[in-house]
Amino acid sequence: MLAMPEINCIKLLRNQKSLSINGISKTLGINWRTAKKYADGENLPEEKQVQKTGMMYEDNWGEIVGDWLWEDEKLKKKQRRTNKKIYQDLVAMDFPGSYRTVCYFIKEWREGREDLEEETKDKNSERLEHPPAEAQLDFGLMEAVKDGKFVDVHCLVMSLPFSNAAYAIPLPGENQECFLHGMKTIFSQLDGVPRTIRIDNLKAAVIKPRGHHEETVFTDEFLRFASHYGFTPQACNPRAGNEKGNVENKVGYVRYNFITPAPVMEDLTHLSGVLKGHLEKDRDRIHYKKQVPIKDLLEEERQYLLALPETDYPVFKKETAKANKYGEIAVDQTKIYIPKGYNYSQLSVVKYWGRFKVLSPHGEILFEDFRPYMHRKRKIPWEGILRGWLTKPRAVPYSRFAPYLPGRIREYLAITDLSLRKDRLKWLIAQLITRDMEEINEHFYDLLGEQTEDTEHMIAHPYDVDWTKYDQLQRTSQIGGEAG
Repeated sequence: MLAMPEINCIKLLRNQKSLSINGISKTLGINWRTAKKYADGENLPEEKQVQKTGMMYEDNWGEIVGDWLWEDEKLKKKQRRTNKKIYQDLVAMDFPGSYRTVCYFIKEWREGREDLEEETKDKNSERLEHPPAEAQLDFGLMEAVKDGKFVDVHCLVMSLPFSNAAYAIPLPGENQECFLHGMKTIFSQLDGVPRTIRIDNLKAAVIKPRGHHEETVFTDEFLRFASHYGFTPQACNPRAGNEKGNVENKVGYVRYNFITPAPVMEDLTHLSGVLKGHLEKDRDRIHYKKQVPIKDLLEEERQYLLALPETDYPVFKKETAKANKYGEIAVDQTKIYIPKGYNYSQLSVVKYWGRFKVLSPHGEILFEDFRPYMHRKRKIPWEGILRGWLTKPRAVPYSRFAPYLPGRIREYLAITDLSLRKDRLKWLIAQLITRDMEEINEHFYDLLGEQTEDTEHMIAHPYDVDWTKYDQLQRTSQIGGEAG
């Protein structure tokens, strides 16, 4: 092919000097056919379509290998097929080609994947497009009710911006054991592992945030966890919560849609199941931008997730402790008595997310229990709530606090006579001066025996209700529920 200056010279001689094809051929010393081609031809640029040929493209062998490579991308390197293994599997399917043919195809396939990923990266700063299998993670402090008291719940929320799906795990704290246990549980619910996870500078994962000319320093435990599951951790810049804005919004969405008002829970496992059900149902929503159900986008995104590892990752922290002369050690800033603890110069404390155990130097379990923060509760301010109800007794059954009342007290206030309901509220307020609500519920019969009511209210006296039968009905319904 001639260079453009030579082609332009031929055009000049033909069109402006009016030379014949023979004249151009002799003048420039080129072949007559070449002179004819460039003198009278259009010489327009053409878009070249490269048609790949060979058995890997013309038959379905390349498609099979491509599917295998795409499937292996989800696995760790040691679990992927080698080129030799792929070739052997093809030969078992009567593949007629050579090993070299397979190697050339695999190299070309991988180079094509790299080029495609580079082309699809969003280089604009105005609008960030999230690829599949990218996740964001953050904690949100929420509230629940257990055994008639408020419990602070640290909810670990993971969002997948591509599909806008979310997962939430309630935990008792934000330490490393809770953090890693929560991530494990989310991966199990998702049935896969995101390729990239962006987090805030949590103490459970980050030793030192990113600075000038310095990258984020992660804890060894978190890096070991990330290596086991295969994801790439990314930490936001300091004071840059907007870098994980999707999960920031999702924390608020979970709080205001599923945790407000505070739900009644049996334990954290029960609350986790409740949240899981709410979020699964929530995926029936249409994506705000893509106009497709979130659950459909999530199914598409699952194809890009990493596979769960075959071995489970044990989440625990092991520390040493020495008991004082009273046989006590400190666990979560709380002194715990350890039987025979003072007999040993050193004890081992193994902490899990919800429990802990204390071992002697010989491996004997000396003590095992829930971690102290599992018992932390805050009293519901019943006196103020009851005084508010006293001004509007009609609102009692519809109040957000009504479900938190113990069973006997709730039934006691369920009377329809508003005047009598006010009297009973006054009686409860008087009892709260010396007792809490759980104690009033526990000793309900004895306290009612001490109560004297006006004769005009005798028709609705609490003894007109057979409270023993009420308790029996409660036990019967619980047994029936357990049997079901």
